[in-house]
Amino acid sequence: MSQSTAPLSKSRSGDKTGPNAEETCRAEWLERLDKVHLHRGDLNRIIMDYLVTEGFKEAADKFRLEAGVVPPVPLDTLDERIRIRDCLQEGRVLEAVSLLNGLRPELLDNDRCLLFHLRQQHLIELIREGRTEEALAYAQDHLSECGEENPQVLSELERTLALLAFEEPQSSPFGDLLHPSQRQKVASEVNAALLDEQNPRPQLSVLLRLLLWAQEQLEQLPPGVSRT
Repeated sequence: MSQSTAPLSKSRSGDKTGPNAEETCRAEWLERLDKVHLHRGDLNRIIMDYLVTEGFKEAADKFRLEAGVVPPVPLDTLDERIRIRDCLQEGRVLEAVSLLNGLRPELLDNDRCLLFHLRQQHLIELIREGRTEEALAYAQDHLSECGEENPQVLSELERTLALLAFEEPQSSPFGDLLHPSQRQKVASEVNAALLDEQNPRPQLSVLLRLLLWAQEQLEQLPPGVSRT
């Protein structure tokens, strides 16, 4: 098999068509990324954006005082978002929905996928507490129509209801639904939906997407084409 004679770097590259081409490309990408330097002001704004996005109000306020960075939104506006997040992480889904409807009444009407995931999470909490009859009734009244309207969520609903078939659902093949990470997943989805309505996509998210896009474009270059 012929080999390219146009390496990326005379000192490091070598053959870009061998089995280790992808690993080499990624290593070179990470090396270049390590050499990128951000101005302190830009870095501080990214940090502040992250703290506000994730709802770390106290840390954001402290960082505002120490670094002199103005938050992208008033920090007082984080309070309701934090309360909703805490409710979901503690399994109080109906309380979270009530707060959410008070804060953004139109959100769940416009985002049916988010509505399904909140209802699914409430069903999970009922199953966690062993309230089987309530869980079945709730699924029939509030979730069956979701599966009919959107076949894509039907498999998620089936996985959730399958928990009822086990005496110890935590140990079942679907036990991941009862893990705290499932609550966090729903809380993050709600948080992202609120942020999309409140302000543009967070800077950190934009940067990560740009990095992933650039890496994808880099890896799609044909062998022998310089990546410098």
